[in-house]
Amino acid sequence: MKPLSSAEIRDMFLRFFESKGHSIEPSQSLIPKDDPTLLWINSGVATLKKYFDGTVVPENRRITNAQKSIRTNDIENVGHTARHHTLFEMMGNFSIGDYFKPEVIPWAWELLTSPEWYGMEPEKLYVTVYPNDEEAKDIWLNVVGLPKDHLYEEPDNFWDIGEGPSGPDTEIFYDRGEEFNSDDPKENYPGGENERYLEIWNIVFSQFNHLPGLTDNKDYPELPHKNIDTGMGLERVVSVFQNAKTNFETDLFLPIIRKTEEMSGQFKYGEDPEKDISFKVIADHARAVTFAIGDGALPSNEGRGYIIRRLLRRAVLHGRKLGISKVFLKDLVPVVGEIMKSYYPEVLENADYIASVVEAEEVRFNKTLADGLSLLDGVIEEAKANGGVIDGAVAFKMYDTYGFPYELTEESAADAGLTVDRAGFDAEMKAQQERARAARGNTASMGVQNALLTDLKTESKYVGWSELTVDAAKLTDLIVDNELVDSAKDGQAEVIFDVTPFYAEMGGQVADRGVVINAAGEVVAEVVDVQNAPNGQHLHTLNVNAEIKAGETYKLEVNRAYHAAVSKNHTATHMLDQALRNILGEHTTQAGSLVTEDGLRYDFTYNGAVSAEKLQEIEDLINEKIIENLPISWVETDIESAKKLGAVAVFTEKYGETVRVVSIGDFNVEFDGGTHANSTAELGMFKIVSEQGTGAGVRRIEAVTGKGAMDLFKQHDAWLNEAMAQVKAPQLSEVNDKIAALQAQLKDAERQVASLEQKLANQAADAAFNDVQTAGNFTLIATEMAVESMDALRATADNWKQSTPSDVLVLAANLGEKVNLLVAASPDAIAKGVKAGDLIKAIAPAVGGGGGGRPDMAQAGGKNPAGIKDAFAQATEWLAAK
Repeated sequence: MKPLSSAEIRDMFLRFFESKGHSIEPSQSLIPKDDPTLLWINSGVATLKKYFDGTVVPENRRITNAQKSIRTNDIENVGHTARHHTLFEMMGNFSIGDYFKPEVIPWAWELLTSPEWYGMEPEKLYVTVYPNDEEAKDIWLNVVGLPKDHLYEEPDNFWDIGEGPSGPDTEIFYDRGEEFNSDDPKENYPGGENERYLEIWNIVFSQFNHLPGLTDNKDYPELPHKNIDTGMGLERVVSVFQNAKTNFETDLFLPIIRKTEEMSGQFKYGEDPEKDISFKVIADHARAVTFAIGDGALPSNEGRGYIIRRLLRRAVLHGRKLGISKVFLKDLVPVVGEIMKSYYPEVLENADYIASVVEAEEVRFNKTLADGLSLLDGVIEEAKANGGVIDGAVAFKMYDTYGFPYELTEESAADAGLTVDRAGFDAEMKAQQERARAARGNTASMGVQNALLTDLKTESKYVGWSELTVDAAKLTDLIVDNELVDSAKDGQAEVIFDVTPFYAEMGGQVADRGVVINAAGEVVAEVVDVQNAPNGQHLHTLNVNAEIKAGETYKLEVNRAYHAAVSKNHTATHMLDQALRNILGEHTTQAGSLVTEDGLRYDFTYNGAVSAEKLQEIEDLINEKIIENLPISWVETDIESAKKLGAVAVFTEKYGETVRVVSIGDFNVEFDGGTHANSTAELGMFKIVSEQGTGAGVRRIEAVTGKGAMDLFKQHDAWLNEAMAQVKAPQLSEVNDKIAALQAQLKDAERQVASLEQKLANQAADAAFNDVQTAGNFTLIATEMAVESMDALRATADNWKQSTPSDVLVLAANLGEKVNLLVAASPDAIAKGVKAGDLIKAIAPAVGGGGGGRPDMAQAGGKNPAGIKDAFAQATEWLAAK
């Protein structure tokens, strides 16, 4: 076997399959596009699902890729095992209804063993197959010539993730030698629990259709079009070529580890197994965070942003274990970029930006870390008083909320002579993972193939960029209830015309609407939707109201007013995209859009809310360009010429040889396939309606143009006139003064109410302070007060503290549908073990709520006023038991 670098291994894989007629699909963004089932792109096939389920037919049915992926379902294992990673690359070759087992198995053997390619020793390769897959077994033994004792049958070799494509698979293993044998001899076989036989490639024969209601794969019907889906983990196969004990001793990770050693100055990788875990965690997480931020995800408290934040914090804490107390992860970003520059040059190009985001997040975490450590000290003190065990739920909260790995809590506990309830922690972790899985659904699910649409090859030409009426369009295909028919008289039908002016929904822009007219001039159908069929034709959904026939010719008319409104809003999205980059920075990128007749919605990556001042700048810039009446033009050209024009590609679209470039004067140039206004003046005016976050470092702007903007201004005028009438302002310019005067009056009234409430509270307190009860060894005042706020209860507690007529004070306020509770404890009571926070936790459930606080004062809220008396009684019992 020849020595190869990771870059050479990746390049050789792609070149091999390119030589077999495959198109190389670029590695797509880690952020899924148009796939709400995925949080991250998590496999090589994830970006190709539209081909596998038949939604789209690719230009080339043979595809190969090396796809960056992220999986985070077992972050805790990273660093503790030889091959767990959050970010990894999956190399694969795919057949979409083209070649199958007779081709793919010999190709796999050729790539692995041929001296021209990987040159692995054939005697070190082993294979597993599904027991019922006689064809695969025959090809391995009789075509490839694999020795029979190198072939194992494995009942688990069947790939099935629910409804959709499924099928048997074959896995290829590399024998690393007897020194990697398991201690259990029964596990020393390909597929067993050992480090000797390392799985390097999985080839899935996607030949069956898992239909709804079927549970036994023996009953699955065969797919109309069989597929091949393979996966070879780059990190794993590199460890084989570079004779590395684990994936971390390869050129993909070692430079990061060496840089970490340098920053540590105290520890070296390979000298201490415990420290090695920290080196591995940092190396893995630095890669994942760098790539995720480079693809537009940003740290936050939810979704993808939460994952980035967790990884970053976990790496920081492991840095501290290596003696690194300064901000350091930012310095690993360019190291990752250097390692990956041969295939991912954009990482190094954007390293400064990525490092700045990492640094800001790391600084933020360091500021909160001290608070978290103080909290951990409190948890340890509480555990000492409660049997010497830290509750598992508390340990999980430390992990989940504050970013403390379980190991850190466990180590701190051990230092204090305590233990941690690991079972409780694991139960909380499992519950969280189940919630996450339920929220995401089936993360790898695919639709069921539609053989009818997949097989339709009829030509369909779109002319809607310049024509909104076609006088003679032949209805070539008429589909009712997923069957080709000759005619339809009513109901809904799907049709393909040989030429159409109707835009098919794409890129966030909704489809055109309009009518179908027969030779007699009658409207026979309404066009209510248009989508792209798998082979690219425009598939029109019609509401049919008179007979239509396949093979006949019809006049097609687009609703011009609807089309114009949508087109103007689409032009506005391009202008907004440019304005955001001009004002907020080039790293602001599109994350989604919706363009309709009524307005536009535009999602973009940005860390934090956009200020009102910046929004006004954005709006002003767009309106300036509208007033300038910039011409809007488009050309079709090759992709290299388009790039020379400065065209911006949205997302990470795969473009064909010919692309359409839309220019808005000299303001904006983009790759685009949608419809637009003829000039910016047609938009009339641009107005932002709202700006808000949608999670994970993504912001959303909603806006309107033209008539939508005019209607919005009319609504604003109506609201202002109503406000003017309500505050009795004689003219609009005086509204603010009137509001200011009313606010001053309101504040004065609130002060008077607060003063009166305080007097009433003081009177009630004087009476209450005379009613002292005995509860065991303590005295207690428990009373319900006729006040309207927690502030009044706190003021009463402050009065109580002046004289402390009792050891403990419990106050309640009945607010109708809600309850406020307050507990205060005197210094003597605290010294005897009474803590206000503990007491309120014990009695708050009686009023249907919960709360907490300090040892001297705590408060709670509830929804059951009827439980106030029970709360008082429970307070008496709780104190009596002390």
